[in-house]
Order: sequence, then C-alpha cells, then structure tokens
Amino acid sequence: MPVNRSDHPINITVRTEYAAEASDPAHDRYVFIYYISIINNGSQAVQLISRHWLITDATGKVEEVHGAGVIGEQPVIEAGKEHFYNSFCMLETPVGCMQGSYQMQCVDGMQFDAPVALFSLAVPGCLN
Repeated sequence: MPVNRSDHPINITVRTEYAAEASDPAHDRYVFIYYISIINNGSQAVQLISRHWLITDATGKVEEVHGAGVIGEQPVIEAGKEHFYNSFCMLETPVGCMQGSYQMQCVDGMQFDAPVALFSLAVPGCLN
C-alpha cells in the first residue's frame, strides 16, 4: 500500500490548454489538454504504477478517476530524468480544476504517493 513520502524528490509540473476545436459549448462540452512533466530528483529509479484524479467542474460535480499508469504506460523514470506526457479531460462547464496523485514504486519496492497540486482548467477569458 502506498505511503506518503515527502522525502522522495519527485517534481511534477502541469500546463493546461483549452482545446476549442474538440469542444462544443452549445452542448456543454469543454475539452482541456493537460501537459505533465514528472522529474525524478531522487537517487534511484521509480516506476509510475497508477494514477488518481479528482476532476471538479464549476457546479461542484466531482469525477474520480483511478487507473493503471498514464496513457497506457507505466514508465520507469531514472534518477535525474524526466517523463513527459499529455492527456485530456472533458467538463460540462467552461471552468474547473483537477488534482490528484501518482502511485510510485522505487526499485527497492518501496511505494509512495507523489501528489499533483490543484490546477485550473478554464476557457480563455473566463477567469480574471
């Protein structure tokens, strides 16, 4: 079972983008792409085993997502290296947010959660 390990230096950054061409606001469909960078600043390789997301729209509706790996992969991130991927989510509102964690495993078998801080999803011009 994963434990919280604040001593394992995994750095996660997120950038988001509104996908206007895939969205249909007339039918409450807003698509957002998120770009994730996971940097392993630790001294040993880690493997991303699974993910857990909480996706919240502007009405407060929460979708919880659990799954193995990311985009069909369970990447091993060597010490000092970065893993980069992008994915997407759909909301029924033009504004929302996501947060979550990755469940990681060190080569020595130790498992830990790497938290992903809350980030915004917003159609350009919706937020000041």
